[in-house]
Amino acid sequence: MASHMATNTKMWTLEELHGLPDDGNTYELVRGELFVTPPPTVIHEEIDARLNRLLLPFVTAHHLGNVYHPRAVIQFQGSQVEPDLMVRLSHPKPEAGWAAWPIPLLVVEIISPCTRRRDHEQKKSLYMDAGVAEYWIVDPEDRSIRVVRPGERDRIETERVEWQPPGVDVVLALSINDVFGEKPGK
Repeated sequence: MASHMATNTKMWTLEELHGLPDDGNTYELVRGELFVTPPPTVIHEEIDARLNRLLLPFVTAHHLGNVYHPRAVIQFQGSQVEPDLMVRLSHPKPEAGWAAWPIPLLVVEIISPCTRRRDHEQKKSLYMDAGVAEYWIVDPEDRSIRVVRPGERDRIETERVEWQPPGVDVVLALSINDVFGEKPGK
């Protein structure tokens, strides 16, 4: 006689998330599922710095708000995540808390082996449901950027990526080499 055991997965709350220790890891909550990410690698931080440098002048020139880094969060329907980069308008009353802040115009996640699945699945779904206008999944291993927009088929860019935020009549075009650096051996 075979016995079947039900497995119960703990559903975390924002209150429990906020009670976790500040131990150098990043803790995120997506629809009740807790994700723990170790500190980023040097390659991850290099790509993050390059993207920040490339996005900031465009964001500033077109009054799109700010480029935010981890520790700035998105809260949506009981979930809380810390994207690697995001562009969103400033909130006129920051004391209102994260849940009241505007939805980002652009969210960027730089994947690593431990975040690949969640960035492609759970976070992608959360960002689209939250109304994020555009989501980039940056893959250092493949030197590619997957562009995700609501209602459109995902595009994988390997030469250049373009961003035209809602209400802006100018396109920001970034070469993949500007994002990842020159290919080794060149």
